[in-house]
Amino acid sequence: MKIERIDLYHISQPLVSNFATSFGSQRQRDCLIATLHSEGLTAWGECVATNDPGYSYETVYTAWHIISDFLIPAMVGRELQEPEDLAGWFKHVRGHPLAKACLEQAAWDLTAQRDGVSFAQKLAAPYADGPRERVKVGVSIGIQSSVMETIGVIETYLVQGYGRVKLKIKPGHDVGLVRAARAAYPDLPIMVDANSAYTLDDVATLQRLDDLDLLMLEQPLGYEDIYDHSLLHPQIQTPLCLDESIHSADHARYAIALDACDIINVKPARVGGWAEARRVHDLGVQAGLSLWVGGMLETGIGRAAQLALASLPGFTLPGDISASNRYYVPDITAPFRLNPEDSTITVPTKPGLGVEVDLAQLERVTLRRSTSKQ
Repeated sequence: MKIERIDLYHISQPLVSNFATSFGSQRQRDCLIATLHSEGLTAWGECVATNDPGYSYETVYTAWHIISDFLIPAMVGRELQEPEDLAGWFKHVRGHPLAKACLEQAAWDLTAQRDGVSFAQKLAAPYADGPRERVKVGVSIGIQSSVMETIGVIETYLVQGYGRVKLKIKPGHDVGLVRAARAAYPDLPIMVDANSAYTLDDVATLQRLDDLDLLMLEQPLGYEDIYDHSLLHPQIQTPLCLDESIHSADHARYAIALDACDIINVKPARVGGWAEARRVHDLGVQAGLSLWVGGMLETGIGRAAQLALASLPGFTLPGDISASNRYYVPDITAPFRLNPEDSTITVPTKPGLGVEVDLAQLERVTLRRSTSKQ
């Protein structure tokens, strides 16, 4: 398939509510949307980089530069056989996984449409079992102004049907919060996410979480660290999960070799795309690790691709891919909705991503747009 044209949109949408973590808060979310055009088909990808370099060094502005000036020129006019082709095309650009994942997602969408299969079916092709029809999901709760407010937010999501919650923590907003949540909900699966807010000097604090029966402690130490997590791992009883530390399948391999974690949160954008995310999945399964799919406040475009990944057999823990109307009303696609009876979301089954983009809404939220043709 010849890539005839690529459109790039910089969009900005207000979040339904403020989302706070240890490295800052968001009320407005910018992202990039890319479309690939080939043989009458239109495919979609989303770049989850945001305005500031809190979670990643990439921002929506650096990603626009990298995509526009380096990645799109490497694609336009070329013959695409499979999404894996992009790894070779992008070899000359070091890093910038969020930018690369945007176009790779669109390549999966395009080739799945060509093949007449869903994104999930194409991604699951190497495995004996096809993709799951539904995937278990949980909800991530940002840092609230008080413990009681957090308890109230948890209750709201439980009423909606969510079966697992993740609480964001940071120094001074950790053990007391989690103890209160556990006291209020003795049987609820709870995990906590520190977003790299602690160091090895905080081991005693992290050990105080051990008696709270948590599903996991996610990324307590440095965002590029694997070694210190391997030192922390034997000192705590709570299962240890890595997120920001895992930038590639190689990093997953290093973490496994060092026994640095029990669990990996696989974010396809963070590792540069779905092909690399599938490699992380395979390594984790071979090593006996637990796996789940993390979220980045995606629109319905990115959410559809995450659900496809989460439908693979090794993802056994509920992902952070909750209903999209938690974030945007309206979104640029029809919202993904929770199945409250079992805390799942249904994986799209139409060819490609399986979502329809509301072009009028996309236009309303677009700040700038570019078009590149062969």
